[in-house]
This record gives sequence, C-alpha cells and structure tokens, in this order.
Amino acid sequence: MAVKDDVLDAMKKKGKPMSAGEVEKALNIDRSEVDKAFKDLKAEGAIISPVRCKWEPSEK
Repeated sequence: MAVKDDVLDAMKKKGKPMSAGEVEKALNIDRSEVDKAFKDLKAEGAIISPVRCKWEPSEK
C-alpha cells in the first residue's frame, strides 16, 4: 500500500505526467514495484494517461 502512496505523491510533486521510468528514478525503487503500483492505481481510477506512456493523478 505504501508504494502506491509514494508513487502518487511523486506524481503530484512533479506536477506533470510521468513515465514509469521517471517514477522509478524519483523514488529509487524497483521498476516492477512501480508497474504494480501503476496497475493498481489505474484500476482504482487514481491516475490517468493524458499522453501516451505517461501518467498523472486523476484529481489535481
């Protein structure tokens, strides 16, 4: 659960859409953990993709 929160916080702090690789570098965590968090956040509707392969929080 904490990884999802960290990913969402990193995206909010950045203020623009981020790729999984950018989140991985920002948080210094394994890419598979970022991908799992993205999958869960997408299913919850917490993130949206305004640009191909980049994601941002659905509520600003």
